Amino acid sequence: MLIGETASKRGYLNEDFRLFHLKDSRAQKVDYHYHEFDKLILLLGGKVAYLVEGVTYFLQPWDVLLVQHNLIHRPIIDPSEPYERVVIYLNSGFLRSSGTRGEDLGLCFDLARERQFALMRPGGGEREGLERLLESLERALEDRGFGGDLLARTCFLQLLVRLNRDMMRDRTHRDQSASQYDPKIAQALSYINDHLGEELTIERLSGAFFLSRYYLMHRFKAVYGCTVPQYIRQKRLQRAAGDIRRGVPILKAAGDAGFGDYSVFLRAFRSAYGRSPREWK
Repeated sequence: MLIGETASKRGYLNEDFRLFHLKDSRAQKVDYHYHEFDKLILLLGGKVAYLVEGVTYFLQPWDVLLVQHNLIHRPIIDPSEPYERVVIYLNSGFLRSSGTRGEDLGLCFDLARERQFALMRPGGGEREGLERLLESLERALEDRGFGGDLLARTCFLQLLVRLNRDMMRDRTHRDQSASQYDPKIAQALSYINDHLGEELTIERLSGAFFLSRYYLMHRFKAVYGCTVPQYIRQKRLQRAAGDIRRGVPILKAAGDAGFGDYSVFLRAFRSAYGRSPREWK
């Protein structure tokens, strides 16, 4: 699925979670992309910054980046050092259903959304505990003996509990050196996502934030990597697709997402998802 030629949907997830331990020594360029599942990135080595929805995060070893589904992001990798990380894909339904006593293991992602800050930086003792749990999980995932799947699931739940506890204590969002963003563009992004069902034009956005059309268009493209209309269309399609999966009637989902013309929505949806809304449902 493309936003013009800027962002694509990547990866797939048919399980409750999937773990990748990756290390690259060659220079690589990763384009803007997004996922329909939540994702954790644990940096183990290298120099990398991550752009997530217009915010640039400067990662350090053992930092944890929490990227919720449908957030457009990409890494900027310094090729002078090997880039090593653990990437975990998570099924949000699994997170929500695995807690007990009303405790939601997706709380860490909820806190990231509330803080509008996706980075967590564990302290020394927290890093050691995280490292031990991660090693146990990787060993369990390779275990083909009796109860191996159950062991891996148990280790993964332990890791999630640790991450949620660490996230509740984390104060990295108060560290101004950990990230960088353009406040005006951040306001525009928030406004767009809060008003997808309404008419959104360059004129309306530039007027709402006292920006010139030229500045908004060019600064948005420089910061975000796509044009304002491309971003709006992508977010509207994602909202409609999510509503349709939750059982909202297709015509209502299209209208609520801001598509006034159903034929335009249908063409855009087919182009983006490779199937009709009914087939998607």
